[in-house]
Amino acid sequence: MNPRTTLLPTLGLLAMTAVWGSTFVLIKDVVARMPVADFLAVRFAVAALAMLALFPRHVWRLGRTGVARGLALGVIYGCGQLLQTWGLALISPSVSGFATGMYVVFTPILATLLLGQRMAGVVWFAVGLATAGLALLSLNGVSVDAGVWLTLASAVLYALHIVLLGQWSRPDVAFGLTALQMVAIALVCLLATWPHGGPMLPPDRAAWLAVLYMGLVAGAGAILVQTWAQAHLPATRAAIVMTTEPVFAAAFAVALGSDALTWRMLAGGALVLGAMYLVELMPRRSAALGAEAAHHEV
Repeated sequence: MNPRTTLLPTLGLLAMTAVWGSTFVLIKDVVARMPVADFLAVRFAVAALAMLALFPRHVWRLGRTGVARGLALGVIYGCGQLLQTWGLALISPSVSGFATGMYVVFTPILATLLLGQRMAGVVWFAVGLATAGLALLSLNGVSVDAGVWLTLASAVLYALHIVLLGQWSRPDVAFGLTALQMVAIALVCLLATWPHGGPMLPPDRAAWLAVLYMGLVAGAGAILVQTWAQAHLPATRAAIVMTTEPVFAAAFAVALGSDALTWRMLAGGALVLGAMYLVELMPRRSAALGAEAAHHEV
């Protein structure tokens, strides 16, 4: 894999995780004022309508297989969103960030079990570094209660989404695949509101602005970037890059004055960035070794 062709997708994933890192406090505030499933249903309905309006031809070109894949990915991600947001209503944003970030561990495990992919030792080392960094960033004593279990279950679904997206995504189907994922996520969340008669709308202007931002930017926009980026990156590598989300979350918290900068933030952030550097360095070293071997053969 050419390192030059992976730089832009990696930067795209970093931008996406920065956006996601900005949403933890927003979500916590909104779900305190409206039911979780209702918030997600409105958020992803907005995202789905926007994507279908912008990219109808891309959806049409997918064919039956592409449509089935897009819907399957959306159902998996939608169930993950429900579990994560239900969990976030029961635990702190920092603990939720750690438990969600455990998809970095589940992704290589699922890739090995489902696809038979063999992971290099340095990949597992990077996974360990990222997990340690997540723990330092997020945990300061935690009891494993229902909220944590719900969030860990969502992390398994996110890992499955990452693995399958890595298998099915190509640059030419990114727009259509994203649109169908938004439709499926919205339908899953709308079904979850069925027991109480359908979704409640955001209660005020601030909630609407938060829902629109999380639907259009942190929803449709972020999944579009992920879908395109994973057409160029291995699933485990993408997962490790995406663990920078709590680093950005901590940075936003410090910048906005809601948290003070601590040694745990610095050390945890350094470990996560070190893990990302390792997976970024691997293809460059492989390319350099290949070039050196070719030189010696001449």
